[in-house]
Formats: sequence, C-alpha cells, structure tokens
Amino acid sequence: MTLDDLTVCLRALRLLAADFGHLPAPDVDVSTVFPKRLRLAFHDTSCESLAAFEQWRTALDIAPDAVDARTQSEGRTRVLAAEGSFAGAVIMLTAYADQPAADRAPSGLVGGAR
Repeated sequence: MTLDDLTVCLRALRLLAADFGHLPAPDVDVSTVFPKRLRLAFHDTSCESLAAFEQWRTALDIAPDAVDARTQSEGRTRVLAAEGSFAGAVIMLTAYADQPAADRAPSGLVGGAR
C-alpha cells in the first residue's frame, strides 16, 4: 500500500479542516487497514468531549438516532459512536467521557443504553 491509497481519507481530512476548522480538534486516525475510513475521536474526563462529538455530528449531518450510546469500564465511561460519510470517506465519530458517579452501573455490570 502507498500513501496514494489513502487519498480518499486524506482528502476528506483536508476538507474537514477547511470547512470545519472552527470545531473542536479531534484525535485523528487514518489506517492502511481501512483506507477509506477516517476516525475522529474525542477524549475528555469532563463532558466536553460529548459536546464536541455533538458539534461534529451536527456538522456532518449524522442523524441523532444513528448515535450508539453505551458505557464501558464497569459503567465508569460514557461512549458515543456514530458513522457517516464525507467527501467519499467513511467518518467514524467516537467520544469518551467520565460517567457521573450517580449514573454508574453497580460494580461488575456494564450498562448499555441506546
């Protein structure tokens, strides 16, 4: 595989930067395993990452009902995930944030609500 094989993904990233440069910066993942997939991830211990996820979801016109909301790490971490497309690339949005203590599942149980 060559860098040219990542053109779709890299072009989408360039256009995202040009069109949505005012949005919060994500962690960006480009992979030779999935050359047409661009992953944008948000990690924050506060709920700021969830707000950033929502800003990007709205900008990319991904429907709210396309969002998978769940928890991991025995209910300590909230996770939002959604998939859309932009400029020919598959865009995967993911956000991680601490789950408020009052909303955590009992120890040993992993919650998962949509």
